[in-house]
Amino acid sequence: MARRRTQMVEETRVKLIRAARSAFAAKGYAASSMDDLTADAGLTRGALYHNFGDKKGLLQAVIDQIDAEMLARMRVERGRAQTPWLAFLAEGISYIEMALEPEIQRIMLLDGPAVLGDPSQWPSQNTCLQTTTHTIQALIDDGTVRPMDAEAAARLVNGAALNAALWIAAADDPHAVLQKAVEAFRHLAEGLLQRQR
Repeated sequence: MARRRTQMVEETRVKLIRAARSAFAAKGYAASSMDDLTADAGLTRGALYHNFGDKKGLLQAVIDQIDAEMLARMRVERGRAQTPWLAFLAEGISYIEMALEPEIQRIMLLDGPAVLGDPSQWPSQNTCLQTTTHTIQALIDDGTVRPMDAEAAARLVNGAALNAALWIAAADDPHAVLQKAVEAFRHLAEGLLQRQR
């Protein structure tokens, strides 16, 4: 009985997140009404309140889902790289390039910060920061990156990628901005490298 209830709760959450993700991507957060979201999911407002607290909580759940998908895609790019340094660059550039995708632009980079505040303070960013810190420390340890505080470098690299993505999402010509942003990101990241021996 308890297992069935847990399954029903999860199914309800999945339906609400799916409906919200579709609505937020198509209309934006502000224009998506809770009544429409719950009707599209075949549920009531009570289900939304019970599972997410409010519309803002539902947005956070949608962002968490998209963020996990973005992370998985970044890992794929990392896995294709031939060296740890190129893997590090590939992850950052992959994140920046995803800012061209309409759903990511709308939900993650425009509505998310407007509703939930500074993305660098989102819980998911702590995990990303820890991963980047460990990666940079490994690159320092193997002599690829010059000695420095790995967390400080990670914060600056992650901040550069995030701000590049925000810039692209808000730009009138995102494709033109992407080229500039990726080039600048590469140059900034290369500043971490050890001098040629």
